[in-house]
Parts: sequence; C-alpha cells; structure tokens
Amino acid sequence: MKLYDRIFKPSVHTLKNGKVVYEKKSRLPLVLLTLALMIAISVRMTGFRLSVLISRINYFFTMLFDMFPPDWAYMSKVWQPLWDTIKMSLLGSVIGGILCIPFAVVSSTNLIRSRIVTGFFKFFFSVVRTLPTLVTALIATYVFGLGTLAGTVAIAVFTFAYCGKILYEQIETAEMGPYEAMEALGSSRVAAIRYSIWPQVLPGFLSTVLFCFEGNVRYASILGYVGAGGLGIILNEKIGWREYSRVGMILIALFVAVVVIESLSSYLRSRLK
Repeated sequence: MKLYDRIFKPSVHTLKNGKVVYEKKSRLPLVLLTLALMIAISVRMTGFRLSVLISRINYFFTMLFDMFPPDWAYMSKVWQPLWDTIKMSLLGSVIGGILCIPFAVVSSTNLIRSRIVTGFFKFFFSVVRTLPTLVTALIATYVFGLGTLAGTVAIAVFTFAYCGKILYEQIETAEMGPYEAMEALGSSRVAAIRYSIWPQVLPGFLSTVLFCFEGNVRYASILGYVGAGGLGIILNEKIGWREYSRVGMILIALFVAVVVIESLSSYLRSRLK
C-alpha cells in the first residue's frame, strides 16, 4: 500500500496563504517499469541473445564486402527486371489510388450520415490493410499466374488500403461550408463533392499517392520471391547461388532508381503545396 501511495497518491502542499495544492505524481516510473517488463517478456519469448548477435554480426559484413566491387557486366541483365519493377509500382499505385476514391467518400462521416455504412467501409479498409503485400502477391500468383500482373495487383491492393484511409481522414477534416452552400442551392451531392470537397483534398491526396509510389518501388523489388516478377526474382536467385557481386549490382541499380524516383516525387509534391 505504501508503494501504491508513493506512485499514485497526489502530494499535498500547503502554501503560506493556507491554500492546499495537490500535485499529481509522475507516471514515468510506472511507464518505465511496464516497458522494462514488456522488453523482458519479449526477449524471453523470442529467444533473443545479445551474445549471438555480437558473435555472428561479422558474417553480415562478410557478405557486404563480397558485394563490392559489383559485377558491372551483369547490369545488362538487370535492366528488364528493374523496368518491370518500376512498371508494377507505377501501374499498381495509379490503379489503387483511383479505386480508393469512391470507397473513401462512402467512409467519410461528414458526407454519409449512416454510421453503419461508414463503419462497414472503414472496417473493410482495416481488413485490407492488415494483409501483408507478400501474402497478397502470393494469392495473386495463384489467381493470375506467375509474373508482373500478380505483383501489380498486390501493389494496387496495398495502395488502395493505404491511400484510402488517408483520403477519408482528409475528407472528414475538410471545410464543409462550401459543400453545404452548394447543396442549399440545389446542387446534387456528387456535384457538391466534386466542386467543394475534392479541390480541398486533391493536393494532399496526390502527395500521398506519390509518397506511396516511392515505397512501392522498394516493396516491388522483393515480390519476385513469391513469383510476382521484378527484381525479386533475380535477387533471390543470385543470393541463393551466393553470387554476391551480382547481388551488389542489383542493389546499386535499385538504389539509383529509388533515389531518382524519390527526387522526382519530392519535386512534384513541393509543387502541389
């Protein structure tokens, strides 16, 4: 009980004028204790051992050093998979970004009055967001076969869920005055959304899609592990054959592509502000 009082019971201070002030106890000790307990449980359940990490970290650097110098001659075999990865990312981002718009509208509580409808579609977004991209790509390979189509579908599903959630949150924070004014003047709901809500959320939505496209280029590079095309196929193959100099060439090509795309995306996002 004394420990409980020291942690939770407010301190009482009496000022010179006779006024009593209650000072709340800091919750920091309790937070630190809870965090330490959770870390200890996590270490126990995962079997984490710092000694093993320290003793075997040198193998990582051995592989890293084997990647350099890269096999520059192998670059001719990297171009096509790299291009496939970029195409998958671009097309999947566009498809997912377009498809999420009507779903985001019917998920917005300030546009749709039915809590059942908005709750259902928000729950739908949450379910889709929980699907890992690799799992979605694996399912897509069974449905559409091996190749870039499966990867494009997986990226489109991820973009749909991610951008859709951000979009309906942006719609719910939009200024409703113009929308209500257009409805009062007899405009249809679709027209009111088109001319009053959409201009407010469009710059932020395009910025989100561009940001998602940046990440999709990186995600698409590993979808080949489940047969969804792109750089992942040759990356998995070369790691399996321990041809690390070619792995280094693949990673350099991916790094340059990502930097160029991120630079272009950052420029476009700055123009949208």
